Amino acid sequence: MTTDNRNIILAIVLSVAIIVAWQYFYAQPMLEQQRQQQELAEQRGEQTLEQPSAPDTGELQPPGVEALPGSQQSRQAAIEASPRLPIDTPSVTGSINLQGGLIDDLRLKKYRTTVEPDSPIVTLLSPANAPGGFFIDQGWTPAPGSGVEVPQPQTVWSAPDGAELTPDNPVTLTWTNEADVTFRRTISVDRDYMFTVHQEIDNASRDTVTVYPYSRIKRHGIPAMENIFIVHEGLIGVFDEVLEEVDYSEIQEAAASMTYDTVGGWLGITDKYWAATVIPDQKTAVTGSFRHNIEGGQSVFQTDYIAQEPLTVRAGSTGSAESLVFAGAKVVDTVNQYAEQHDIVLFDRLIDWGWFPFLTQPLFWLLNHIQTWVGNFGLAILATTVLVKIFFFPLANKSYVAMSQMKKLQPEMMKIKERYGDDRMKQQEAMMALYKKQKVSPLSGCLPIVVQIPVFFALYKVLYVTIEMRHAPFYGWIRDLSAPDPTTLFNLFGLIPFTPPAMLMVGVLPILMGITMWVQMKLNPTPPDPIQAKLFNLMPLVFTFILAPFPAGLVLYWTWNNLLSIMQQYVIMRRQGVDINLIQNIRESLPSFARKKTE
Repeated sequence: MTTDNRNIILAIVLSVAIIVAWQYFYAQPMLEQQRQQQELAEQRGEQTLEQPSAPDTGELQPPGVEALPGSQQSRQAAIEASPRLPIDTPSVTGSINLQGGLIDDLRLKKYRTTVEPDSPIVTLLSPANAPGGFFIDQGWTPAPGSGVEVPQPQTVWSAPDGAELTPDNPVTLTWTNEADVTFRRTISVDRDYMFTVHQEIDNASRDTVTVYPYSRIKRHGIPAMENIFIVHEGLIGVFDEVLEEVDYSEIQEAAASMTYDTVGGWLGITDKYWAATVIPDQKTAVTGSFRHNIEGGQSVFQTDYIAQEPLTVRAGSTGSAESLVFAGAKVVDTVNQYAEQHDIVLFDRLIDWGWFPFLTQPLFWLLNHIQTWVGNFGLAILATTVLVKIFFFPLANKSYVAMSQMKKLQPEMMKIKERYGDDRMKQQEAMMALYKKQKVSPLSGCLPIVVQIPVFFALYKVLYVTIEMRHAPFYGWIRDLSAPDPTTLFNLFGLIPFTPPAMLMVGVLPILMGITMWVQMKLNPTPPDPIQAKLFNLMPLVFTFILAPFPAGLVLYWTWNNLLSIMQQYVIMRRQGVDINLIQNIRESLPSFARKKTE
């Protein structure tokens, strides 16, 4: 066996190993996790999920903020157990917990847990003693030695009878301590996902009040996640214009809390599509923290900030502090608008654009704008592929011309191989001399593939992390471009009542991609070595299995790109006077029995 054949066989073996590893360690766990996540979402939507009771004690937090008491119960029971003030906007529904003044009940009206139109809407925030407790809190911490009584998590705030928080109706909560110091918290909300919290202290006592304002977000337990490197889920923040992303496992393993001194910035907890963040005044110096603790045997995560300078309110005067809270879907235009409107540094990085935002952000912008014109993200992907092909046309054209020239040299190359036999050194020297004489580069044919790799990964990132792509349908059986093709060859695309293992979930789109890749390879002459020819015939099959668990939108891009490349290469080769013989090459690749039927 020649060295070339050994290398090709090794490449095939490695490719198959990648397929098996990808399916075993990613695709199958991902599908199982999606199933469990859907069941959990449906249970939450029906408000019947129960878990064993667990005490809620002992928390790392800004000074003076105590943990909420109570045992765990269903979400609905936890909501009904405390007095509440309803929230209703075009984008969210929920309530404010008057015990503690917490924003701990929030659901997103515009998003459902699955593609089914009657599935429950997405739940973002839940009370501390409900499954998946996740809430937002603001307050005051007394300065050391001040002795002032401030509101606690157990404090029940007063609100006007019948009050409801809407975009047109802010609400004010009040509480007065025994020293006649009144705390007011005015909360307003826009039509999307931004809350403004204005806190005021009216000091009618005889003493000076010195306090530090703080905000925090607390999450009980680790939510269901994708567990894939391409998207960050966990703790996130920007401190002195530096983005910090900390995984749940990373803060669990940390010996102590992570603290950051900063002026302005923001911090919070992010999921793939949703997030909750607290945002101080952008000119205020604060200390931000990422924390982890164990409460009742469960991991609890917290992000918080506390002002570095205290607020001093003399007797007979008032003082105030203001902060913002983002809680909702990470819609690109909405997040960018908030970043500009409130001058929040790097707030656009709440969306995980990856290491190369200069590729992913423009690609999303292009897809999103085309979608507004054509009304479908699948059509936008097809149009974007055409634009990318046009943009790289000069480079691809030069490459295909070089490939055509290489094909013209095929007879000369065969003569060189026959002349020097097994003398590999002489063969290489003669080949290089031939390339130099004809001014042809053997690597030029790789350029079209190299060019599309960055676009491929940028599109993968856009499809995977942007909520605009979530549940975006195409046509026919593709109801979600951000999810894999739901069909599979191994149950005859649903005709047989059998669910194959994840490794065999190979749908219509991946099969079409494999076919177009195989046809594109047939534009080139069949390798003279029969082993090489068989191995090259296997490559489309290998890539079919590799791409099967990828988002359908990505496979759609690859398939359409293959079709455009076939047409482009065909035209260029004809213009270069190259004999294409596509039908003959395809026939020679078929098994002998199939070849006879086509003759």
